[in-house]
Amino acid sequence: MPSLSTSLTGHCATVTLNRPEVRNAFNDEVIAELTLAFTQLGQNHEVRAIVLAAEGPAFCAGADLHWMRRMADYSHAENLADAAQLAEMLRVIDTCPKPTVARIQGDVYAGGMGLVAACDMAVSVEAAAYCLSEVRLGLYPATISPYVMRAMGTRAAHRYFLTAERFDAAEALRIGFVHAVVPAERLDEQVTEITRALENASPNAVKECKTLLYDVAGKDIDAALIAHTVEGIAGIRASAEGREGVQSFLQKRKPNWLI
Repeated sequence: MPSLSTSLTGHCATVTLNRPEVRNAFNDEVIAELTLAFTQLGQNHEVRAIVLAAEGPAFCAGADLHWMRRMADYSHAENLADAAQLAEMLRVIDTCPKPTVARIQGDVYAGGMGLVAACDMAVSVEAAAYCLSEVRLGLYPATISPYVMRAMGTRAAHRYFLTAERFDAAEALRIGFVHAVVPAERLDEQVTEITRALENASPNAVKECKTLLYDVAGKDIDAALIAHTVEGIAGIRASAEGREGVQSFLQKRKPNWLI
């Protein structure tokens, strides 16, 4: 059975972790497959949104135990190479030109927190539990930390990185780690609501908007940043989809990316 599957419905692709027997824990093979899947989907002109989903009771439990046993015997150089592959997977998901949505149907632990945080949006069932469990094992969440800290904020990270406490979906929502929490029977409805909005938007505008978010976040509002945003709006106004979007609005018709 493959570790993950990919499907396309309309303009929305779904990448599904398919290792429920190990709570969708990842190893080097899964990391390579996820990296390839998001790379290819990011380049697919038919795709306008990507959902990261999972089979079984858990979304992702982090690192696979068999993989961890192998890593225990790795040299420092081998550990560096291994960690670099995980870091690259997270980078590829994070910088994917298509918007990404984590569909969280179950528990999220350790490295799984990185998968969720690397996605643009996250929708969780009420029953899901969250945990950054690394310090219990004598480790720390180094590779996933930039994404998780960005998602939950530094103050929350100080607590949950250091204590390895479990927290529930309501707390994940409160600290901003997920965007919505719903009963299990409404999970697909909520995810579809988000992906439909993404599919209705200008593909080029969404792609450029993702770049804008990274260019602006955390930066000082100085002359250079202002000049960058001025150049950005001037450029997108003159783009084919920018012109089409404004014209379709003025003419009270659908833009050509919806026809």
